[in-house]
Amino acid sequence: MRAKLFALILVMGLLPMLVVGCGILNKEFDQTTNWSASKLYNEASQQLDAANYSRAIEYYEKLDARYPFGRYAMQGQLDVAYAYYKDQQPEAAIAAADRFIKLYPQNPFVDYAYYLKGIVNYNRSVGFIDRFIPTDASQRDPGSALDAFQDFSQLVRLYPNSKYAADARQRMLYLRNNLAKNEVNVARYYMKRGAYVAAANRAQYVIERYQRTSAVESALEVLVEAYRRLDEDQLAADAQRVLTMNREASRFISDVVPPDEVSLGRKLWDYMGLDKN
Repeated sequence: MRAKLFALILVMGLLPMLVVGCGILNKEFDQTTNWSASKLYNEASQQLDAANYSRAIEYYEKLDARYPFGRYAMQGQLDVAYAYYKDQQPEAAIAAADRFIKLYPQNPFVDYAYYLKGIVNYNRSVGFIDRFIPTDASQRDPGSALDAFQDFSQLVRLYPNSKYAADARQRMLYLRNNLAKNEVNVARYYMKRGAYVAAANRAQYVIERYQRTSAVESALEVLVEAYRRLDEDQLAADAQRVLTMNREASRFISDVVPPDEVSLGRKLWDYMGLDKN
């Protein structure tokens, strides 16, 4: 009886030690524990260059947590925005870019943060399928397109001489054209529903707000038809006259050619000299 009691006490005494030991063994060893800021940054950059975006994000986040100040952290915060973008995490990418803009408004590469935000929203407005099967971009929800337009507009306004400004302007033209066509699509929807006043108002909005877009011709067509359905013969005749005159004078413009897919780099650290440390 005493032998059994002794064995039970022995087992119960060893059990907590075994549990603790197993916990230590199962806990993943963090090899980055003693890494310096430069080590963390360089390893993160290598992972990013190798397209290991999740691991790169992990290292950049550890860099920010352990060394929140200094040029490595500053550049890391910009790089992690790009890493999120490549890792298909648009919300995180935009949040990281916004954080960089807020913390470093005078940084010489802050224009890149604005441009990255625009590209993220632009790609969201285009969608994954459109990269392989061309579709009408004006048929989609214009929310992301509006965000992208505002991002690019802010970049061009604040940094007109930025190396990203020319591409941003081209994308703004394309987005503006699609936004105008989206308004025409809404006007046509109202026509189908018999909401002719709403259709006419929407078409008039396009004509006034989105001049020099390919959507103006279609908006005039909707306006003519809407006025006819409303028995506004004089207004319909006026709209038809404007439509005919502009067609005969070849004043309507064609669709804006979609911009090329951007090949966004992120090796800004070359210019900051971090690669020399």
